[in-house]
This record gives sequence, C-alpha cells and structure tokens, in this order.
Amino acid sequence: MFRLVVADLGSPSYFVATAAVVLGFFADEGIDMEPVVGSEDAEQNTKALNDGTAQFFAGPAYGPLKTFPGFGGVRLLSALAQYSYWFMGIRKDIDIPRGDLNALRGLRISSSQSSPGQGLRHMLAEAGIDLERNNVRIVKSPSTGKHNKFRGSDGLVALESGISDAFWGNGMRLEIAVRAGVAKLHIDLRRGDGPPGARFYNFPALSASEAFVRANPEAAAGAVRAIAKAQKALGAEPSLATRVGREIFPEEEADIIATLVERDSPFYQGNISPEAVAGLNRFCVARGLMEKPVPYDQLVATQFSMHWNS
Repeated sequence: MFRLVVADLGSPSYFVATAAVVLGFFADEGIDMEPVVGSEDAEQNTKALNDGTAQFFAGPAYGPLKTFPGFGGVRLLSALAQYSYWFMGIRKDIDIPRGDLNALRGLRISSSQSSPGQGLRHMLAEAGIDLERNNVRIVKSPSTGKHNKFRGSDGLVALESGISDAFWGNGMRLEIAVRAGVAKLHIDLRRGDGPPGARFYNFPALSASEAFVRANPEAAAGAVRAIAKAQKALGAEPSLATRVGREIFPEEEADIIATLVERDSPFYQGNISPEAVAGLNRFCVARGLMEKPVPYDQLVATQFSMHWNS
C-alpha cells in the first residue's frame, strides 16, 4: 500500500490526483494507493515523504521545500495542471474593475497563511503595494487552526462574517462564494490576471523523494501514467468528477466540482516546462523559500517525461 498526501482535497488542481485514485487509474498501474488529506502545516505534508510514511505528495510545486531545503532530495514527477491556480474573490458590492490591484488599497483580504498566503504577498509586492503604507490587511481564513478536512466555504464565511472585504484561495472557494451571491471574481492568475508573469509563480505537482524514485522507478512511472490518465479522462468527461465528489466531498462541493473541472480541464496537462521551473525558481528565491535557483534537471524527474501526456 502506497500513500498519497493531498494538500487540499477541495482544490480543483489537486483533485486530479484524488480522481486518479478513486477512478482506478493507480490500480490499473498495479499501484495500491491510499489518498490522505493533508494538514494546514505544509511541513507535515511533505515530512511524510522523507520519513517514508507517504510516498507521493500532490500539492504546490514548492511545497516540499519545508522538508527538503533547496529541493535537495525531492523530485517533481509531473504537473497536475498548468500555472498558478489562485483566485481572489471580492465583495460583490465593491465597485472596482476586475484585475485592478491598486484598488485593493485599504481593504482586508482573508487567506490561508501557508502556501496561498505566500502567493498573495508576492503578488501584492510585485504590484507595488506595501501592506503597511497602503493599509492592506491580510487576515486569517476562518478555518485557520481548525484542521478542517474541507475548507471550500472559507471565502463565503469570511465575507458574510465581515472579517474581510476579499479572499484569496482556490477555485472551489471562489465558486461557492459567487454562487451564494456575495462575491465576484477579481483575480485569476492562471488566466493572466496579476503582475506580468504571475501565472508562473507556482503550479500543482506530484512529487516524491529521490530515495523513493531510485528504489521504486516503476511505481513512480506508474504514478505519472495514472495522473495522465485522470487528466485525459476528466477532460473528455468532466461529469466523472461528480462521481468522485460524491465519494469524498460534502454535498455542496460534490455538486460544484464537475463545473470547476470542466473549466480547468484545458490546463490538465502533465508536462513541466523550463519556463514553469524558471518562474517557480524566481518566486521561491524572491520569497526567501530558498537561496538560489535549482537547475531544471535537478528538480524535475525528466526520466518520466515520456509519460506526462501519454
């Protein structure tokens, strides 16, 4: 039995990995896989790769840095999807143009303080917004510290409870708040909003330790093929996501996931480009997550590239 830690079950970008388990694509590769919901503590998520209590991690590409400084001892096996996948929703009654970052001055933005929070702070800094000088407050998401398995309603709760004027998170959080009629889309990094190059801050990836890859190359290759099969299946038939959602999600999120998968399916590709790694390196160095860029061939398990979109 292998174990797969999924950073956030509700993220449509990480969902590909969960779907690969539920739809039987890992089993087709002879891999008995158990999906495990991750912790808010990013270090706990990838520590399992180092101590052998889990073999794969599905989450932000830079997630392993907490456990593997400078990406030493870990490899990215494939992308779960392309580009940064963070969104900002804003109160529907705030009359500002979509994508206008300067209009965020004086507002409160709720966000997870872990991986997504890094992206938010970097985006604001690149847009020339100084949190103190421009009176922009980043407040904790409502679920912070509660270890909730599903956090899709965080944005909605933050706006309805009045703790923030906007929120930052994945597509599930945005969709729930928009459907409730209290939020509208303000920033979508994946589709080109934000400062130049913002879509290259990050991407969702499947990773494993170098030690595991060396000892289990066939299992690693099979995992990459399983992800590719899930990406293709969901792209061809997004309704499969509902079937998966019914097994793992609360009812509201299960009803929404197919819509999000259909919307994001054009980005469900396993290839990891040099441009994506260059953007990831720039982001990680700028945020102080590592000291210097890591060469492409030292970060990406290129021996599995033939399976990325097979």
